[in-house]
Amino acid sequence: MVGFRRASGVLIVVLVVMTTTIANGTAPDPKGGKEPGPTGATAPVTATAPGAALGAKGGSLDVKASGAKGDGTTDDGPAFMAAWKTACEAGGTITVPKGEYLVNSVEFLGPCKGPVTLEMHGNLKAPATVKAVKEHSGWVNFDNVADFTLNGNGAIFDGQGSLAWKANDCAKTGTCNSLPINIRFTGLTNSLIKGITSKNSKLFHVNILNCKNVTFEGIGIDAPPESLNTDGIHIGRSIGIKLNGAKIKTGDDCVSIGDGTEDLTVENVECGPGHGIAIGSLGRYPNEQPVKGVIVRKCIIKNTMNGVRIKTWPGSPPGIVSNILFEDITMDNVGTPVLIDQEYCPYGHCKAGVPSKVKLSDVTIKNIKGTSATKVAVKLICSKGTPCTNIALADINLVHNGKEGPAVSACSNIKPITTGKLIPAPCTEVGVSGP
Repeated sequence: MVGFRRASGVLIVVLVVMTTTIANGTAPDPKGGKEPGPTGATAPVTATAPGAALGAKGGSLDVKASGAKGDGTTDDGPAFMAAWKTACEAGGTITVPKGEYLVNSVEFLGPCKGPVTLEMHGNLKAPATVKAVKEHSGWVNFDNVADFTLNGNGAIFDGQGSLAWKANDCAKTGTCNSLPINIRFTGLTNSLIKGITSKNSKLFHVNILNCKNVTFEGIGIDAPPESLNTDGIHIGRSIGIKLNGAKIKTGDDCVSIGDGTEDLTVENVECGPGHGIAIGSLGRYPNEQPVKGVIVRKCIIKNTMNGVRIKTWPGSPPGIVSNILFEDITMDNVGTPVLIDQEYCPYGHCKAGVPSKVKLSDVTIKNIKGTSATKVAVKLICSKGTPCTNIALADINLVHNGKEGPAVSACSNIKPITTGKLIPAPCTEVGVSGP
């Protein structure tokens, strides 16, 4: 993504004439993520769909008993939310049988009075039409829920976003954030999300905000390279998130990590096409929270614009990025496999020449191997006003076979700590080095 922060807040979607919200309480109103945005309020439901009275504590409810058709043409959103209301009031399991469920928009809101499981065997489909929504809203929203389990069993959340991508070019239109995010997880705690695929989102695929102790397993992201501004999985203002096992193909960052992220583990991710795995962008807005304790390891990155990177804006307010580990990562034809960029300035929307004040420290980049699509395989551009400290490179083997010659490293305002065998050769504090 090009440095726009993700928003938070209670979500209002205007893809239909009126969005219905089912809630057993008030959803949180967090600030943060990659982009700030306005908050809104949702109105409680005054009527329920058929079957809403079904179910009991610890019991199971089929969404078709609440009126869902699964025929791909009927709006099944009200039936899904009626089933959620029943389960949320007592705890229990919602079952989604095989079928194609057209959903204009849904908001699954808590807090709930017991653990809820959503057991999916069918797919969800969004309307293909391109309509503006309240900034940073979601199509499918899970908000303020504890002890929640989503068993996807391979379920596809199809945003049908192909018509939106031409309208989603931030550089040309400046309105890329007025389209719906496919799936938003906001304010979840002690929860498990597994076995789902987000396909062809109109904006970001999965947005994780203000969550704590949530595990994501077996996640799929599926969109072509031309799907602009469709970050695969964005994480912000969250603690204790684990992403274990994901196959991500999209038109922007496979995984993007926003401010306020702490104790994050990303493992066994296959990324590509896309823009790689990124911390940031950071430093565009005031009062961003520190990013601490991020581990990215055992990943494969293939045919992407970048590999692993940290990006901060020039002229930024003070910020902190610390205790970061990129380890055991294979690069295959990656544009810039290793990148620290503290002069990140997409479309010239920055204070060029004014140093970033985001402090980078204690970053280890270890056991990175494979091929670079460009001559500069390792690029470390730190802030001249707030230089990086304790940046360690260990056991790197990146080869470039292009006509420009062997791979090189480029550095600015940094002298990395080096151990093991390094290809290309590490650069000095300012300059370019290579074999």
